[in-house]
Amino acid sequence: MTEFKPRVGKVYLVGAGPGDPGLLTLKGLECLRSADLVLYDGLVNPLLLRFASGHAERTHREALAGGSNQAAINERLIDEARAGKTVVRLKGGDPYIFGRGSEEAAALAAAEVEFEVVPGVTAAVAAGEYAGLSFTHRQYASAVAFITGHEDPIKGQPSLNYEAIARFPGTLVFYMGLQHLEGLADALIRAGLPAQTPACLISSATNPGQRTVVAPLGELPVAVQRSGVRPPSVIVIGECVTRRETIAWYERLPLFGRRIGITRPVSQAGPIIERVLRLGAEPVLLPTIEILPPTDWRAVDAVLARIADFDWLVFTSVNGVDALLSRLWQTGGDARRLSRTKVAAIGPATGESLARFGLRPDLVPREFRAESLAEELVPQVGSGNVLWARADRGRDVLPKRLAEGGARVEEVVVYRNVDVTGLPPGAVERLERGELDWIGLGSPSIVQSLSQLCPPATRSHLGRTTRLASISPVTSARASELGLEIAAEATSYTWDGVIDAILRAETGRSDG
Repeated sequence: MTEFKPRVGKVYLVGAGPGDPGLLTLKGLECLRSADLVLYDGLVNPLLLRFASGHAERTHREALAGGSNQAAINERLIDEARAGKTVVRLKGGDPYIFGRGSEEAAALAAAEVEFEVVPGVTAAVAAGEYAGLSFTHRQYASAVAFITGHEDPIKGQPSLNYEAIARFPGTLVFYMGLQHLEGLADALIRAGLPAQTPACLISSATNPGQRTVVAPLGELPVAVQRSGVRPPSVIVIGECVTRRETIAWYERLPLFGRRIGITRPVSQAGPIIERVLRLGAEPVLLPTIEILPPTDWRAVDAVLARIADFDWLVFTSVNGVDALLSRLWQTGGDARRLSRTKVAAIGPATGESLARFGLRPDLVPREFRAESLAEELVPQVGSGNVLWARADRGRDVLPKRLAEGGARVEEVVVYRNVDVTGLPPGAVERLERGELDWIGLGSPSIVQSLSQLCPPATRSHLGRTTRLASISPVTSARASELGLEIAAEATSYTWDGVIDAILRAETGRSDG
């Protein structure tokens, strides 16, 4: 007999970067997608978790009783790997730079558990560059020092030599120093660093909530206290601070600091999330519906068996394209079945979905809505056979108008729109506090669902403290029926159009 050996798992210690999810490395992304379990710390941007296919769980380094919980985290990593799992330990910034990744690596090595370290963009480097600071600008500094502003309390006596630090010929960067800023500044000034040395504190670096407080070293503690900024933070001391206004870029992005609720299903929100981030805003996921397959595929399969009988195949959503054509492939067919059938798409996004299946739309209306699609289809379809691949609910403008024009229209439900039972954790509280600047509304059903999901106290903020941007006149009309005021409406009836409308309202322009 061959001796049975259980599968041994592996741990990846992955740096998540300082906040902007775009700063995750490609290898880190690959690890997330392949992990059975993701254990992430409190500085990790939750938006990264949408890339995780396995279970994700937040860890807490400090135990409730005040003692360190690091030993328990180490044991969890070991136990899960020994159970055969691929585990990602996702850590803010870089796993080793002023983090405890090396302690976790040592514990894994001692337990003979296989592991890899995936470096991340460390907070200081990203904070400086997002705030307009070049730590080693050749005119000001030939060296940079990364220093902890919060030493391990169990060491007893501090090990930092402030006299040596004050004489350092370059830029000083302190991690985790916000709570000790006054003492740190005093110690450096007493050690000989001039009180007028340029300095700044960067809070929530690389996030839309980033704030930079600039003042001479001797005045920085008071300036920071008045600003009300909170951790995490990085303190920078040196002449490079004087050039900040020249090369700062992040805080000048057109929607910097805005918080925008995205009501699309999470699985489809990726491109909009990325665009909102590029504009400097914070995307807040507020999915109100979930896209699910039909409860029974038999009706779809029956239509696919005679798909060649239709003169036109009409798609009014990306979901319809993906559902019908994926099912065609799964049942043994491919695009050749449509060789004699023309295809209409309601808009460019739907057309792009067709391209993934090797198809080009024969018709895309000038305006991306059902009325325009019907108007342009009627003279081309005539009395032909039309198949509309649709959701289980929605407006019936299209089939009615085509039928009035003489077409024989058949409808097949290829996916379901299912209302979610609640908003994500923390979303209602953020709405109640008026923390969201905008919410994008992608359809009349999303308006209805959002209104129902919000308690009365939260709903009172919709359209007032939190402005609403609508994807179309039909969506705006439904909002109005529910007593919700629309502050911006898309002229192109897509989610990119929603963001363009917000840009126009905020800045007067729609590029970006």
